[in-house]
Amino acid sequence: MNRVDVPADVMWQAMTGLQARFSVGEGSVRRFAPGFSAIVAFENPAEPDFATLSRYCEVDEPFYVDCWDGELPCGWTLHRQTTMVKMVWDAPAPSAPESFGAVPLGPEHAAAALELATLTNPGPFGIRTPELGDYFGVFEDGQLIAMAGERFAIPGMREVSGVCTHPTAQGRGLARRLMSLLVRAQLERGETPFLHVLGGNEVALGLYRKMGFRDSLETVVRVLSRVG
Repeated sequence: MNRVDVPADVMWQAMTGLQARFSVGEGSVRRFAPGFSAIVAFENPAEPDFATLSRYCEVDEPFYVDCWDGELPCGWTLHRQTTMVKMVWDAPAPSAPESFGAVPLGPEHAAAALELATLTNPGPFGIRTPELGDYFGVFEDGQLIAMAGERFAIPGMREVSGVCTHPTAQGRGLARRLMSLLVRAQLERGETPFLHVLGGNEVALGLYRKMGFRDSLETVVRVLSRVG
């Protein structure tokens, strides 16, 4: 198969392209709209326009910012800085997982999805994040115990995101099977699956490499907010 890599500006491409309807901003600044994942994208991270960004975020509202490691401007607080590995699918389609109770997640599951994401912290997640793509979950005794879905989309590529399992259900392979379900669907649509993993998360990196993802690019990621 042809080698495909995740573009460094994938977030900007998504928010100004296929997913522009889910974003707000102007000029060289975009962010997912309130209620979605708290992520900011700059057209040129070397020249971030924080003055414009300040008009689209609330005081003390934390955001993830990718590919920017410049000097923090006055009026902003840095909460965390680390790296993020962008991984891309580089293998044949995974086998169809045996039936394991996965069901599509709809608007009626939004609160349960947010509760699981808040507990397990798979990355920035909002009450409306599942609207960004297909989401699947597994319920047990009425409780959502595992889920995975789609977030960023650009022509020919689709992100697997929101992968998490309740602590009481870990070790059963639910995340891997949910991801296989999504990857197969994306490949059938002619899309190349990709994902993001925070640097240093060797457990997740090892799992995804074993599944068929390979490292494509590592970038700086920061979490910051505007101060009053």
